[in-house]
Amino acid sequence: MDEHAPSVSKDIAQVPAAAGARPDPGDGKALIPEERRYRIVIENVSPEIDCGEFPIKRTTGEVVVVEADVFAEGHDAVSCVLLYRKEGQPGRRELPMEALGNGRWRASFTVTELGQYSYTFMGWVDRFGTWARDLRLRLEAGQDVRVELMIGAGLVAEASHRAARSQKGGRPSTAEDERRLSAYAEALRTGHREAAETALSADLAGLMQRYADRRLSSTYAKELLVTVDRERARFGAWYESFPRSTGPQAGWHGTFRDLEARLPYIASMGFDVLYLPPIHPIGQSFRKGRNNQVGAGPDGPGSPWAIG
Repeated sequence: MDEHAPSVSKDIAQVPAAAGARPDPGDGKALIPEERRYRIVIENVSPEIDCGEFPIKRTTGEVVVVEADVFAEGHDAVSCVLLYRKEGQPGRRELPMEALGNGRWRASFTVTELGQYSYTFMGWVDRFGTWARDLRLRLEAGQDVRVELMIGAGLVAEASHRAARSQKGGRPSTAEDERRLSAYAEALRTGHREAAETALSADLAGLMQRYADRRLSSTYAKELLVTVDRERARFGAWYESFPRSTGPQAGWHGTFRDLEARLPYIASMGFDVLYLPPIHPIGQSFRKGRNNQVGAGPDGPGSPWAIG
């Protein structure tokens, strides 16, 4: 089974209505089909076994590295996050993904407990990221950026409103974030070229990522699974032993206690796991003799599996 088997998400962000689209009798606006309201594509996820049919396997303490192609048509910037959680725990943790180039993204998380984890991806068109990228190009070209700064002020003000709504909804947000975003918006409204330094700061970029507009985000159609085992599940040398064969003297029937006394010897040979086959009474019919002879006398060993 291939952990790199491709799988394609539903194509999902808003695009203009096609010419001749059926008008909405309610407001006269052209209807946009639901499947065309989204622009983000998520595909070629790795690791993914048989299109997500089977879980991948890891052991406790291992890092799960995941990648996906996340892109949109056109030249807008894209942002995406990895969403993962431990089975039985509320909510999902979110990690930003690193852009590797050509629409490929990567993130990783550590599995710390036995059991099952799940992960998926979310992507969206990053309006602020697109704006900041274009602003940087205009600045390098020495262009007048007053109009662009006003547009940016509007984007930051919208994020400030989202921060305020997050507080009311009980989400992890602080009034300080709202205040800072409002201050950034005011600085950009001045239209001063010096405000561009503010617009391109890492602090503002972090705030805008935290309160990004995700109304038309795309979530990968599946939650992929990770089965987490103990470290011993990676590799182990198994030793099979019949307890009745561990008697301390010839002719004695061994017991579990006799086998326990031999554990240091078994471990000294490099074995990690002791395997005990099913224990049955020795078969009486069709017994074999010593050295696999077909006929067996009264004292023949028979089969410890109780089969002829």
